Amino acid sequence: MNAVIGKERNAAVRQNRKEKWKKRFLGSAEKRGWIGSFVVYALLIVISFIFVYPVLYMISRSLMSRSDLLDSSAMWIPSSITLHNYESAILTMDYWNSLLKNLYLAVVPTVAQVLICSAVGYGFARYNFPGKKIWMGVLILAFLLPSQTTALPNYLIFQNLRMIDGTIKPFLITSILGQGFKSTLCILIFYNFHKQTPQSLIEAAEIDGAGHIKAYFRIALPLATAAIVVVTLFSFVWYWNETYLVRNYLGYGTTRATGLTTLMLELNAFEDSYASAYTTWASSVTSSDRINDAIRMAGTVLAIAPLMIFYFVLQKQFVESVDRAGITGE
Repeated sequence: MNAVIGKERNAAVRQNRKEKWKKRFLGSAEKRGWIGSFVVYALLIVISFIFVYPVLYMISRSLMSRSDLLDSSAMWIPSSITLHNYESAILTMDYWNSLLKNLYLAVVPTVAQVLICSAVGYGFARYNFPGKKIWMGVLILAFLLPSQTTALPNYLIFQNLRMIDGTIKPFLITSILGQGFKSTLCILIFYNFHKQTPQSLIEAAEIDGAGHIKAYFRIALPLATAAIVVVTLFSFVWYWNETYLVRNYLGYGTTRATGLTTLMLELNAFEDSYASAYTTWASSVTSSDRINDAIRMAGTVLAIAPLMIFYFVLQKQFVESVDRAGITGE
């Protein structure tokens, strides 16, 4: 009898041990197993590498000297780090002047777009008015239309109004009228967020004597912080990276000294600008200073550096806001 009991006990121990290792490898409903964790982390590492690889390559090449570029063995780590490429790129792009103008062109329309889109989204979410469903359909249709279909009509309108003069007017007016870069998407983001806001809070504020505008600024807008962060970051990146419409609205005749410009426009014209600058510096530079891959990479790093800094500063708030607002981004 004792032998039988001992065998059953040993069998139960082996079964429990087997179940324990099975849960460790395959996981359970409460916790992911080792195999699942390995697959998830492997996918994350691969996907992260795909995104990070171009940036690391660009930074590595931008720090290489001309001899390292010609040396096939120096693929990633330069034999000697040089900042001469960045100095050449800064001079070529008139970097600090272009940076200030780019910030002006990106920040002002972004602020206007966030304020207007928030108000429009709140109006659609909070109030019922005649033709609301029709206007929502028009809004969704405008979201589905590619931006290229409205680029030419908008350009012709501003040309007839004589606003294609290298100023911020076209960007600011379109943002105020809810026609900025992807404003329809921003309105839909605010609409979905304001729709989730408890209406009892707004009604309580109105009972206490707050009007519609005061309830919006005191209750709805502070509660929409998550959506504001998401839309601000998206809008800033869109205005910063846009080149086609910016080139058209600024006009082809503007110059750095008299008109507005952006770092992306300077990057597009980098090679021609460098050739012109090289002619000016020809008496004081050597042949090794001619444009090369490292100088182009340095110019690219300088162009995207403000966006990277902006994202790193707001990374925590952005991730929390995406989680709260339920936005997946683009």
